Amino acid sequence: MDEGGSRIRRRVSVRKRNRRSLGPIWAAAAELVPENVDEEQMVAGSRRRKTVGEPPVEHNDSEEDMFGGYDSFAENSFLDQVDDLEQKHMQFPEHEKCATDSATEDLYSESIHKRKANITAGDSVTTLNTGAHHNRHEDAVIEPETDLLYDVPSSQVLYFENLQNPSNELDNQFSKKRDWNLPSHQTVKDPLPPNCIEPPQRNDASSSEVQTGADVSRRKSLKDHLKSAMTENAKMQAPVFSKTKQLKETLLSEEMNVAKKTLESSSDDRGPFYSLPSKVRDLYGQLKGIENLYEWQHTCLTLSSVQERKNLIYSLPTSGGKTLVAEILMLQELLCHRKDVVMILPYVAIVQEKISGLSVFGTELGFFVEEYAGSKGKFPPIKRREKQSLYVATIEKGHSLVNSLIEMERISTLGLVVVDELHMIGEGSRGAVLEMTLAKILYTSKTTQIIGMSATLSNVEDLQEFLEAEYYTSHFRPVELKEYLKINDELYEVDSKAENGITFSRLLTYKYSDTLKKMDPDCLIALVTEVIPNYSCLVFCPTKKNCENVAEMICKFLSKDYLKHREKEKSEMISNLKSISGGNICPVLKRTIPFGIAYHHSGLTSDERKLLEEAYSTGVLCLFTCTSTLAAGVNLPARRVILRAPYVAKEFLKRSQYKQMIGRAGRAGIDTVGESILILQANDKQQVLQLINSPVENCYSHLVHEFGKGIQTLFLSLIGLKIATNLNDICHFMSGTLLGVQQKILLKGKSLSEITVESLNCLTEKGLLQKDMIYESEAEFQCNFRITKLGRASFKGMIDLAYCDILYRDLKKGLEGLVLESLLHLVYLATPYGMVSQSDPDWMIYFRQFSQLSPAEQKVAALVGVSESFIGKKASGQAIRKKVDKDIVNRLYLSFILYTLLKETNVWRVADKFNMPRGYIQHLLTGAASFSSCVLHFCEELEEFWVYEALLVELTKKLTYCVKAELIPLMEVTGVLEGRAKQLYSAGYKSLVHLANANPEVLIKTVSHLSRRQAKQIVSSAKHHHRFFRSYSGSLCGSEVRHPKFLQREEAGRNLNDLGKSHHHLSLSRCHSE
Repeated sequence: MDEGGSRIRRRVSVRKRNRRSLGPIWAAAAELVPENVDEEQMVAGSRRRKTVGEPPVEHNDSEEDMFGGYDSFAENSFLDQVDDLEQKHMQFPEHEKCATDSATEDLYSESIHKRKANITAGDSVTTLNTGAHHNRHEDAVIEPETDLLYDVPSSQVLYFENLQNPSNELDNQFSKKRDWNLPSHQTVKDPLPPNCIEPPQRNDASSSEVQTGADVSRRKSLKDHLKSAMTENAKMQAPVFSKTKQLKETLLSEEMNVAKKTLESSSDDRGPFYSLPSKVRDLYGQLKGIENLYEWQHTCLTLSSVQERKNLIYSLPTSGGKTLVAEILMLQELLCHRKDVVMILPYVAIVQEKISGLSVFGTELGFFVEEYAGSKGKFPPIKRREKQSLYVATIEKGHSLVNSLIEMERISTLGLVVVDELHMIGEGSRGAVLEMTLAKILYTSKTTQIIGMSATLSNVEDLQEFLEAEYYTSHFRPVELKEYLKINDELYEVDSKAENGITFSRLLTYKYSDTLKKMDPDCLIALVTEVIPNYSCLVFCPTKKNCENVAEMICKFLSKDYLKHREKEKSEMISNLKSISGGNICPVLKRTIPFGIAYHHSGLTSDERKLLEEAYSTGVLCLFTCTSTLAAGVNLPARRVILRAPYVAKEFLKRSQYKQMIGRAGRAGIDTVGESILILQANDKQQVLQLINSPVENCYSHLVHEFGKGIQTLFLSLIGLKIATNLNDICHFMSGTLLGVQQKILLKGKSLSEITVESLNCLTEKGLLQKDMIYESEAEFQCNFRITKLGRASFKGMIDLAYCDILYRDLKKGLEGLVLESLLHLVYLATPYGMVSQSDPDWMIYFRQFSQLSPAEQKVAALVGVSESFIGKKASGQAIRKKVDKDIVNRLYLSFILYTLLKETNVWRVADKFNMPRGYIQHLLTGAASFSSCVLHFCEELEEFWVYEALLVELTKKLTYCVKAELIPLMEVTGVLEGRAKQLYSAGYKSLVHLANANPEVLIKTVSHLSRRQAKQIVSSAKHHHRFFRSYSGSLCGSEVRHPKFLQREEAGRNLNDLGKSHHHLSLSRCHSE
């Protein structure tokens, strides 16, 4: 009985219904209240009825009152009072004819039957229809103050409804109100007018003497009626609904249906702007000056394959407008289909540029734009209920993101994946990672659409088969491109109709002095002066050093008139370069910028590169001497593109590289024609003719390259994510990869199944997988695989399988004597293995740095196995008999660079100290930040390394920004690097909130060398990031429950930090304060 009572209490206290106003009934009840009822009880009852506006508690304790404080089976309960009221009332004569037992029972049974058929949620207008009747029953929405029975249990209301209707009125109601046009089982339920019954009057003594007995029907106990009704009510299961949630779901469902119908429409004119709000069109007009789409863009967006959400590959020449189509498709997915989107880009710089451009759209249209590049990105991504996210990621981070979504069983929330530069799927280890990512999406989610785009695709059929995609191509270019070859003093135009592919164009007649001819034998100055300073020009050079030399050579022979062109802006730019670099400026740039010329390569810092690109885009700089990386990077078009030689470093130019470089020629809306000139020597002529007439190189899978490292990494993640755990499933998965499509070409000696078995055996031997043999019979067995702890840590941390064993040993050895008196030991563990081979130490500098180490830092060197005597002998050129691991020595040297950088936080000083390019120093820092994040995820999967977790979180943050702690929030804003962050902080903008609330016009006046466009981007990005972090903190607040184990680890990490702080040497928390 107690158990049943407990269930009844839970159910009835949750289920509240709307009822019709029954004021007269309560008036009658008030008249019949015995005089001995305490006044305080009446007041308490009134208070309970006035609190119905409070939200109902969804999880009630079993000991809670059955009716939430209204009714109880205890003494002096409401039922007892009603029973006493009934007994007292039965003693008085009745002035009115009471309803008969039959009429009462009919109404009672019919009400119970209808309550079983129509179960309605309290406060909700949504009704659940049951049975074959399909009756619609709607509860009236009543204000709590106007209905005294608003929050009374349904069984009690049922009784008072019966009490209100005498038998004669019930007969009239059931005879007159029936709608005979409906089937006999359907009735119209009209509420009774509130004044149709007069409240019973108090009976006097004389009348009580006349009628000493009550009618038989009135003798039936009211308490029995109520208990019976409550029992029936308790047997029914009523679902609990939230009115707010139901309304949101209804509205969302309606919006999605409208959007779906709009997208599925076969008409070309489907809405104000391709099923998107007109606000999107306005934003493109305001921010990018795009008023109309090109014809091919309209055709592509209205393809039936796009409307049916099929996968699509499209290819157009560079500068044809491919990105705009992708952006519109992404916005459709975010705003119409309400799904998340991933955009995969090849380089960090392009990711940051895209984040900056799309943040405004996210802020205005209500979605989040999240960066996944370097060490940035949260795994798993934040799960949101209302707003969608656009994840802009590099190839590697995109792979980790997809892995995380699969593991959390959220891959279905991903509606669209856009891949820019799809041809990179055939380029080395990065291509293998891209192939893994797309193959997993195809295998695990049939609802995720994949869009791939590129300017240089050849074997499209293989890619179509792999991606199960449609293909669209066009040769459209907004600006005509003319290609030229320069041989000696003659220019030849590339003409596919000519016999050898070229036709003579003109002879260069620029007058050169003997001195100039020796300095510029290729007539480069003649070619650039035809264009600059009124138009822009790009000169691609084979090496970084050649970029700087060519820039200086051109400036040496230019007229002094070039100095006057936008002289004031160029002077301000030099000042700005000094400002963002702590008073430093490259001497080459100092000499070339006054002429409007600069070099552009990886030797520049991020701050310098961003500032130079902005100046080039606005016309302050008119010429860049650059390496081939600019062609695949940010969009910087020019009127004329000159290729200094048909080489990239020492390698001859590929067709795809050539197409990308010359594709930068011609600026839409500015130029009427674009020109490209390839300078070559006579001995390279035949090879160049073959280059310009050959097709683009084919894309081939790289999963089996580098000793099968790619395919092993793929198998480890497949088994770790439980996508495929036995041999048959893995083979089935491999048949759907690009390698599976191209196996006849790539696997000449072995079959794909043989390669699969070999790779799985190799992973088992390394201890990353464990094999289980399941025998189904004596002759049949199945081979299952499961991942080991080390294997899971490797794939979660995205650790290169060539280094996972070394990393494990280094971390294990570090536990034996982890030095926390300085940051050097942790920095060594976070130094990326992949950059060690590029290191070529200057032994004198190495020895000088080694001799300046503190005792604690020397202890770190001894622990890793590098002695001062060894470095001293190398510096003095002495022979060394003792064998020392070269990789460890080189890695420690890189650790010295990073450690010094964290202490000084000035790239220029560190570059001078180690005699290395400042761009390389920054590249090393970026790589270390990313690898530190990987090591952190590696340690999270291995409990023995719990001590590293709290330490690596802090180290990763320091390596990511490498600035003083107060500047870190400002550097979260897209486009704000160290130099700009210092300017903003000095101007009083010391937090994300300050920037988000800033006025761009005021920002321009308070921060020097800041353009209006930059100011607007910074404010917009700050607003977006502020909204993002508020959402993130809100999702954590009250919802994240940390396991005690992790709390203990964090406490241990804090203790270790405190231990380091107690020493005089550099500690984790003090490294930036110095």
